[in-house]
Amino acid sequence: MQTRTKRIRHTVSSLYLAVMLGLGLGSHTAMAQDATPAPAVVLPDFSQIVEKTEKSVVNIRTTESVPVRPTIGGRGDPNDLFRWFFGPDFMPPGPNGNPHRGNAPSQGEERVVPRGVGSGFIISADGYILTNNHVITEAKDIFVTLVDGKEYKAKVIGADERTDVALIKVEATDLPPLTIGNPADLKKGQWVMAIGSPFGLDSTVTVGIVSAINRDTGDYLPFIQTDVAVNPGNSGGPLLNLSGQVVGVNSQIVSRSGGFMGISLAIPIDEAMNVVDQLKAHGKVTRGRIGVQITDVSEEVALALGLSDSKGALVSNIEDGGPAAKAGIRNGDVILNFDGKAIKQMSDLPRIVGSVKPGEKVDVEVWRKGKTLTLKTEVGELTTGTATETPTEIAVDTDRLGLQVEPLAAADLARLDVKSGVKVTRADKPATNAGITDGDIILQINNHDDLDINSYQRIVKSLSAGKNAALLVVRGNNAQWVLVKPTK
Repeated sequence: MQTRTKRIRHTVSSLYLAVMLGLGLGSHTAMAQDATPAPAVVLPDFSQIVEKTEKSVVNIRTTESVPVRPTIGGRGDPNDLFRWFFGPDFMPPGPNGNPHRGNAPSQGEERVVPRGVGSGFIISADGYILTNNHVITEAKDIFVTLVDGKEYKAKVIGADERTDVALIKVEATDLPPLTIGNPADLKKGQWVMAIGSPFGLDSTVTVGIVSAINRDTGDYLPFIQTDVAVNPGNSGGPLLNLSGQVVGVNSQIVSRSGGFMGISLAIPIDEAMNVVDQLKAHGKVTRGRIGVQITDVSEEVALALGLSDSKGALVSNIEDGGPAAKAGIRNGDVILNFDGKAIKQMSDLPRIVGSVKPGEKVDVEVWRKGKTLTLKTEVGELTTGTATETPTEIAVDTDRLGLQVEPLAAADLARLDVKSGVKVTRADKPATNAGITDGDIILQINNHDDLDINSYQRIVKSLSAGKNAALLVVRGNNAQWVLVKPTK
C-alpha cells in the first residue's frame, strides 16, 4: 500500500513538474517576445535643411511718413494742454499764438518713422522676393536684409490684398532662390519648418507638424494649418517641407493674445505663385467672375433636391445680364463642377472661378430638378466694386427687407403642412428691427403666399418704399405677422 502511494505521489510530482516547466517555458517565451525592442523613432534633423535654405530667407523692415505736430522754439508746444480741452485748432493770442514762430515746421511737414518688420524669401536669382501684402502695404520705403547682413532697398512690383501676396524686387544678382514644392503632397502629421523674423529676431527657425490641409477660414484661399510657432514678424516667411522645398507662405495666426497659441496658417505656395506670375506680368491680379451669390448646401436641402450628399454651391441670386444668367444658370441650381473641378464646398467656387482667365468659356455642371445639366458660360472679369461669388459678399448683400433667404427644406414643408416658403439665412436691418432672425421661416408677404426664391425676390422688389410689409413668420411651431418697412 505504501509502495502504491509512493508511486502515485511520484507520478503526480512528475506531472506537476512537467506542467510547471511547460508554463515556465511558455512564460519565458512570452517574456522574450515582449523584450524585443520596438523600432527606434528617429526625429528629423533640421540642421541640413536650415543650412540649405536659410540664405534664401530675408528680413523686411518698412518705414512710413507721419505728420509732425507744430512746435514752438524747437520744443513741445506748451499749448497742447489747452488743446485737450478746447480742440486741436486752439491758438492763444499774442506772440505765442503764431504756430510758425522759432523753429516750428511748416504745416504738412512729415517725418519718416519705422513701421514694421516682416519676412520674405527669394524666388529668383535676379532679386524677386515673395512676401505678404500686409507686410509692405502703405510703406514709404522697404528695406531687405539678407542673412549675411547685406541690405537693399526694394520696390513693389505688385500686391494682391485678397490673397495677401506681394512681390517685391531688389537690384541684385546671383541670389539663392528657394525651390518651390507641391502643397498637394502634404499630409496631416508631416513635419514642416518655418524661418522668419518673429519680433525682429532675424533668421529664427521653428518646427512643427501639419495640423490640417485646405483649412477654410472664410477667406479667399484655403490655408495650410500647422502648429509651427509663428509670431508677428514671421509674416511672409516660408513654410518648408523636409526636402527644403517651400510649400507655403506664413500669413496668419489664430490667437486671443496676439502671439502664438498653437495654430498658424500658411498660404499654399501654388496659389501664391499663381498670383506672383500675374503680378510679375501685369502688376495686378485679374480674376474671373460669373455673377452669382451662393450659399452652402445643407443636408436638408440636399435631401429635398435628391442629391446624394451636401457638396456643391447653392445659387441664391443671379446678377441680371451677368455671365451666369446668360449661360442659363437659375436660382436654386446647385453648382457641382466648374471648369472640370469639383465643388466640394461653397468656398471652392469663388477660388476656382477666380482662377479662370476672363473671356474663357468653361463648362458648368449644375443639379436641377433631380438631374445634372452641363451649361457653357463665358467667364467675366472681377473688378473693384463688382459683386463676387464669395461668402463675404453674400453676407453683406441683403435685400430691401434686410434678408437673405434660401428654399424651404422638404422636412420643414412637411412639418408645417405647407407647399411653399423660404428660410432666412441672414437677417439685417430693417428685418432685425422687427425681430426677424436667422432660421426664421417666411410663409407669406402681404397677400402673396406662393413663395419660392424667384417669387420672393420679385415681390420684395415690388414693395412700396416707406410702407410696412406684413410677413407671416414661423419660428419653431409659432407663427405671427411681423411688419417690416422696406428700404428704397
